[in-house]
Formats: sequence, structure tokens, C-alpha cells
Amino acid sequence: MKQAYFLTGTDTGIGKTFITCALLRRARQLGFAAAGLKPVASGTDAAGRNEDVEAIRAASGVELAREIVNPYCFAAAIAPHLAAAEAGSAIRFAPIIAACQEARQIADFVVVEGVGGFRVPLGADGDSADLAVALGLPLILVVGMRLGCINHALLTAEAIAARGLRLAGWVANRIDPAMARFDANLQTLENLLPAPLLGVVPHAPDDGGGASLNLPEVRRGE
Repeated sequence: MKQAYFLTGTDTGIGKTFITCALLRRARQLGFAAAGLKPVASGTDAAGRNEDVEAIRAASGVELAREIVNPYCFAAAIAPHLAAAEAGSAIRFAPIIAACQEARQIADFVVVEGVGGFRVPLGADGDSADLAVALGLPLILVVGMRLGCINHALLTAEAIAARGLRLAGWVANRIDPAMARFDANLQTLENLLPAPLLGVVPHAPDDGGGASLNLPEVRRGE
């Protein structure tokens, strides 16, 4: 059965691309033809390449054209709607939806990584939450485990539910290895988030984090 998910996070800089790649590697271990997309990316090197996009392409088991993996890429490492405006461009949903549909025709397991947190402005078509609605995919939430993450995670889960979307699972990414009362915070999140914990990724794992993750369960009709 084919699976596709929209991956979002509690904030920027909390390891969404790392978790996207880990999920892709885990799916490949389980025999899936896996592909990742990062429709909007900001920040490029001298060759015009974005580091996150290249990491996702390397982790995927299905080779897709770069413009399918990443329809919108901007040089400036700033908020995407600002980067698009500076580049004289506009982020539209139609090319992203078309890219996702093409990837789903080829791959068994697709992860579409959002940008920043769940409510990042993109342009006239709406923000990243509106994009998730337009794609119609269940969500995976990456929680960057640090002080304040419980509030951020619960607010994000509420925003996902308010859009009529399903939270299929969440990943605890230990971005702060010195976080006080880590186990207690993790248990609180397990008790309060309305979705299963797919795995806990330690700080800088040797295996890339994939071995510790489970894939979400597929519901009938998805």
C-alpha cells in the first residue's frame, strides 16, 4: 500500500530534514521504494544547491528530477515568502501538488517536508498549513526536545486538528542533549499528543536515526 506524509516541526532548526532522511532510510530498510520532497527551500551554496534538498535526494531510494524534489529554491537563507519576493518570484501550490502527485505515482513511501514550523507564510496561496491542506496528507510532527517543546508541540497539534488534518505520528528529536528532565518531558508529550510516538532520536546518532524509528500505521482510505 502506498503511503505519503507531510512532515512538519515545532520550529525551525529542530531537525526536520534529518528526520525526513531517517524515515526514508527506514522505509528503504523495510523494502519500500521511498522518495522525499522539499518543495520550498531557502539558502544555497556557490553551485546553487540547497544542503537539505541534496540530503533528501541522497536518502531517497527513487531517483526524481531535482525540480520535482524541490520546485522552489531561493538563494537567500531567509523566510521563504521574503526570499521569493527578493527573487522576484512567487510560491504557488499547483507545481508543488503536481510534484507530489508525480512522486506518489513512482514511489511507495513519500515524505513531503515542510519549511520551518506549521504556520510559515509562503505567498498568495497561503502558508505551510494551507499547503498541507492542499496536499491532503496526514502529518508527522518533529518535536525538537528542548525547554518549551511541550507548549510548541501542543499548539502545533491543535493547529493541525483545526485544519481538519490527521496527525499520524510524532518524533522526539533530542536536539538539546542537556535538556533537564528529558524522560519526564517525553512522558508528558506521550500522554498529551493525540498520535503515536514513532521514535526517539538521540543527539547525533551514529546510525543516522533511522533504526530507531517506526513508520506510521496506514488507515483505510489513505
